[in-house]
Amino acid sequence: MKLRKQVTVCGGAIFCVAVFSLYLMLDRVQHDPARRQNGGNFPRSQISVLQNRIEQLEQLLEENHQIISHIKDSVMELTDTGAVSPSGHLPFRSANGSWVLPFDGRPSFVAVKSQDCQVAVDNHGQSDLQMLDVYSLLKFDNLDGGVWKQGFDITYEPEEWDKEPLQVFVVPHSHNDPGWIKTFDKYFLEQTQHILNNMVLKLGEDPRRRFIWSEISYFSKWWEGADKQKREVTRKLVKSGQLEIVTGGWVMTDEANAHYFAMLDQLIEGHQWLETNLGVKPQSGWAIDPFGHSATMAYLLKKANLTSMLIQRVHYSIKKHFASTRSLEFMWRQSWDKSSDSDIFCHMMPFYSYDVPHTCGPDPKVCCQFDFKRLPGGRVNCPWKVPPKAVVEANVEERANLLLDQYRKKSKLFRSKVLLVPLGDDFRYDMALEWDQQFSNYQRLFDYMNAHPQMHVKAQFGTLSEYFSAVYKAGGVAQGARPADFPVLSGDFFAYADREDHYWTGYFTSRPFYKSLDRVLESHLRGAEILYSLALGHARHAAMEGRYPVADYALLVDARRTVALFQHHDAITGTAKENVVVDYGARLLRSLIGLKRVIINAAHFLVMKNKEFYRFYQTEPFLETDDRRATQDSLPQKTLIELDSTGPRYLVLYNPVEQERLCAVSVLVNTAHVRVLTEDGQTLPVQVSAQWASPIQMTLLCGPQATFMARLPALGLAVFHLYNMADSPMTLRSDTLLRLPGAGVSARAVDPLPVRSQQADPQPFFITTQSLTLGFSGTTGLLESIRLKDDPQEVKVQMHFLVYGTRPSKDKSGAYLFLPDGTAKPYVQKEPPVVRVEEGPLFSEVVSHFQHFQQTVRIHNVPGADGLSVELSTAVDIRDQTNKELAMRLVTDIQSGDVFHTDLNGFQMQARRQFLKLPLQANFYPMPSQALIQDSQHRLSLHSAQALGVASLESGQLEVILDRRLMQDDNRGLGQGLKDNKKTVNRFRLLLERRDTGNPCRRMTDSGAPAFPSLLGHLTGAVLNHEVLALPVLPKKRGVPQLQTFCPLREPLPCDFHLVNLRSVEDPNSPSPYTAMILHRKGMDCSLESPSLGFNCSTTQGQLGVSGLLRGLDLQLLQPVSLTLMHSAPPLANDSSVSLNPMELSAFKLKLR
Repeated sequence: MKLRKQVTVCGGAIFCVAVFSLYLMLDRVQHDPARRQNGGNFPRSQISVLQNRIEQLEQLLEENHQIISHIKDSVMELTDTGAVSPSGHLPFRSANGSWVLPFDGRPSFVAVKSQDCQVAVDNHGQSDLQMLDVYSLLKFDNLDGGVWKQGFDITYEPEEWDKEPLQVFVVPHSHNDPGWIKTFDKYFLEQTQHILNNMVLKLGEDPRRRFIWSEISYFSKWWEGADKQKREVTRKLVKSGQLEIVTGGWVMTDEANAHYFAMLDQLIEGHQWLETNLGVKPQSGWAIDPFGHSATMAYLLKKANLTSMLIQRVHYSIKKHFASTRSLEFMWRQSWDKSSDSDIFCHMMPFYSYDVPHTCGPDPKVCCQFDFKRLPGGRVNCPWKVPPKAVVEANVEERANLLLDQYRKKSKLFRSKVLLVPLGDDFRYDMALEWDQQFSNYQRLFDYMNAHPQMHVKAQFGTLSEYFSAVYKAGGVAQGARPADFPVLSGDFFAYADREDHYWTGYFTSRPFYKSLDRVLESHLRGAEILYSLALGHARHAAMEGRYPVADYALLVDARRTVALFQHHDAITGTAKENVVVDYGARLLRSLIGLKRVIINAAHFLVMKNKEFYRFYQTEPFLETDDRRATQDSLPQKTLIELDSTGPRYLVLYNPVEQERLCAVSVLVNTAHVRVLTEDGQTLPVQVSAQWASPIQMTLLCGPQATFMARLPALGLAVFHLYNMADSPMTLRSDTLLRLPGAGVSARAVDPLPVRSQQADPQPFFITTQSLTLGFSGTTGLLESIRLKDDPQEVKVQMHFLVYGTRPSKDKSGAYLFLPDGTAKPYVQKEPPVVRVEEGPLFSEVVSHFQHFQQTVRIHNVPGADGLSVELSTAVDIRDQTNKELAMRLVTDIQSGDVFHTDLNGFQMQARRQFLKLPLQANFYPMPSQALIQDSQHRLSLHSAQALGVASLESGQLEVILDRRLMQDDNRGLGQGLKDNKKTVNRFRLLLERRDTGNPCRRMTDSGAPAFPSLLGHLTGAVLNHEVLALPVLPKKRGVPQLQTFCPLREPLPCDFHLVNLRSVEDPNSPSPYTAMILHRKGMDCSLESPSLGFNCSTTQGQLGVSGLLRGLDLQLLQPVSLTLMHSAPPLANDSSVSLNPMELSAFKLKLR
């Protein structure tokens, strides 16, 4: 009764505070001076102001209603569960098995305006070509097309060009992979530097020559070693239009596995380098080698102010269909765009490859004869047995007509009489001889064609943008505008097949260890950028810039370039040689260590209460890092915090998410007798649990784990005190039970952490929190069901592990291809697994130990977002397997039919359909961050902390490939299998949501419509991908100066806004006074129930006041810029609000002091 009275009094007090707050707000609105001075006669200019204030008042009423409702729910929960502690202490376990924690005292509300959900309610954007419809339409029958094997016979009438001659732009290029068969540095040393040196010499010999270049990672390295004369000549070539920089990214990014944060960051890094060193702004995108293409890349290029783009690796059946309908050039529109704002003009190359035999026309046997590097006597020849001939006066007529025939046939596939003919291949033009062979022979052909008007052709060397400009001119439209009758397309181009049933879906998972490490590095980079920019701003504000380690900026630049390099389409894809992978891994680890240093140095400065006591010593860090990795291919080990009886250890927690966070935080300590206090001395509940050396043996080597509940400010740093002291009622040990498969196995505990054991039985068992109840198989310990709070019906969510083999025939799975030997077979082992069940006040988990993987399912007993999803962790080790792929399948009773959704690059969701007419491997798609299935009652989302391949092969299923070990090459140039597997931990969050049947935003889901995560879905992905960093303060002989929590935001961001980055701008090798703020306004589905998120959440119809956003900093400039900062709009008034539409990405240049 005593507890019930306490809770009632507490709830009543908060109710009174809420009502009083509402009264004050009403009073403030009523006595507004601006209102009173007009004596009640409102001019028209103030009507909108009045309407806004009424809306604010309505929102305040709604917020207070929700606060009161949540107080009521909290009190009722404690009453209904029989929550009366035997000892009068909290936390304790209630009658229904869930734990009751001390009342948080900070009720929260969700106030989302209905207008902010409209993007998910409206019908999707209009387009002529919807890729899901195209897939439904095509037969994928792969008929023999003659000389163009994957196409059809092309015919034409000779007089078709009499009125309008054919314009031909031959575009010389060299595709340089920043790592693949050789490392980045070795390629540069042996090939790339020679290409660029020859370019400077050979383009200067004739002003009619052209060349395009894409990869700035190589270009910048070459520039560093180039002398002043070479640099000056290069600038002249760019200015004259002979040399064009296309796309201008650090690399030609993969578009399947890459996250949009990194795709954008590598684009910014390249564009900023170009602006600083060459003063050039790219106009056209060039993506000839990524293995499939994403709509996200099209959007990023559009928002970077590029006007046109080119793609190449698209399924051969789609190319054939688009060629037959002359739809190879189109306006690419985002599926959620109701207007044409996101449209970008896109050219799809029609044939098999980007090499010379597949670019002049449909017949590779003919086109190969015009690759003059293959002239007899060279090291490369034509596989069709007809070699090229040098062009001389005696054969120029015959050669020109043969080539023109191919040009004309190719042009019949397009709507304009302007033709693009790329001329290049991988690492071409590295020898001066090739420059002479290609340019001299082609110039003779062009001169002949242009001198004979009866041929009705104008042929020349050109750049990519010269080609696009000619297309726009021919169509009578402005640069980047839609020519009349050109189609509009929405969707993406996955999965890619280059021939037969050879689908490039294996690389969605290949080398998952490095896919995971990449995302860890990305999260650290974003966190370090934000914290560094804030620390630098506060140091400037306090006139302490000279005492802050500004030189940490070099570590940021190094990490930016490492992350950028790894987005290359043979790096994050897992498709490079083993020694190249090691080189990438070493770079990733070096940059991760550097970023941790940037973070601890910034955190040190920001948590100092009195900055006068701030001292930075390079050799004496103030904070430790949260974890360490011994080598580039090892898993992280958490830092052990050593507590003793002399006093507290201080712990700084960094929350990189832009919303306040209530979460469970786990640290390693050297004692089970631990007490955790907040900065103001409040004792927090702590759950102490053991570390395990084996499935049945505890270990003391790395200390027990202490888990406590922390409330952390948005983008902020919170300080906690850890003590080694006698147990308090707030410190509880996990209740651990080992379910053992046989009588001969026994558990080994370590004092004072007890463990119970029992022989496993087939009956299901359950773990529960106040939000979730999970059911598990008594035999395997794998998940079987999820029941949401207040839902009498549990939802079947069965977890299965499966194994795919590879084909016994000649073509087998490899780094690129997935060629399974049929459907997956269940994973089996002789003995049932040891299953460990841990339960406690803050988390409960079930760990199943199988031979090749260890599956952990954990739920947190924390109010808000962290407690509403299921944390999954799968440690995989298949190093003893041969030609096997391990998959995790979720089988549910959700009626999803043949439709599911996967994300594109963590930016947007794309509808998918399982097609029975396609082979099994064709139904796998990239899952960089999430996949979902849904019906009219429920949605199940699987959020992923690493890119993997995913499918839904039957209704109600989701299936993820966890790792692949393959012993052979798949004949795509790599020359190796995948045999360098590591022990890899794949991390997920599983979120089950109910449809809100009473919500006016509810709609029946159109199978082809874009899906949007709920607000809770967005937050679930954010907390998974941006973990809290626990940074222990190192003990100091002179004692630790006073520390305080750092709350950078004066008021929270609207909860549909994501701060993509707060990036200090380079100038040129150190930080400039400017910071780039990149924002994403997320699209939300509000038709799902929205439980309490643990913090106050409201939306503002896309409005954000920037000047009052950052506490303690003055805003001196607010300037809208393009996404890569190259193009600027006029500055806004410093007190302006910025406005974003749903799904919009926008960038702003700030000056903060």
